[in-house]
Amino acid sequence: MKSLVVSRIEELKELSISAIDNKLTNLQQHSIGCVNWPEIHSYSPLTSFSIAHDSQHIYVRFNVCGEDLKAVNHANLSPVAQDSCVEFFLQVPGSPEYWNFEFNCIGTVNASHRIARPDAVRLNDEQIASIKRFPSCGFNPFDEKHGIHTWSLTIAIPMDLIGVSPDAFPEYIMANFYKCADKTSHPHYVSWSPIKTEKPNFHCPQFFGKLILE
Repeated sequence: MKSLVVSRIEELKELSISAIDNKLTNLQQHSIGCVNWPEIHSYSPLTSFSIAHDSQHIYVRFNVCGEDLKAVNHANLSPVAQDSCVEFFLQVPGSPEYWNFEFNCIGTVNASHRIARPDAVRLNDEQIASIKRFPSCGFNPFDEKHGIHTWSLTIAIPMDLIGVSPDAFPEYIMANFYKCADKTSHPHYVSWSPIKTEKPNFHCPQFFGKLILE
């Protein structure tokens, strides 16, 4: 099982999301580079993430460099996986549910929690608004741009949104990180922790890795 240690940095909860973005640039980078289905899609943009937490949020900064840039989806719960997209799926120990947080490069959110893939409970607008986002591409949608592009996205997910309180803080959570872009000129499906299925499928909590929370 893949694992990493997530540093606890309490000062982050006092900072703006742009200042948090700056802090996370100095943390260790972890590669999102597992090409699980090379016979279907072998392309893999250079993608990494840094991660931290405090008593109130878990923070992730995604870094991407690759072909094409697309962000046509701009409404909550729209199919952002069709755009230039990064994703963070997680499961709290003891819970039968897992959470999927999907973001395109302008920070549009598609998120839900579920026990199995068909059983999604979608987040409402208020819950989505509680997720802070800092996209280097800005927040305005645009059609696909060809060529090589570099971009980043920092997110802050409230711990209470996923059912974690400071009084019952877990020692770890299970998770995976993904990069995809279903409807671009270079579609791809890559992950941090390897996935062993025949066809592309990110909804596989049995292949999540472990995030050890300091």
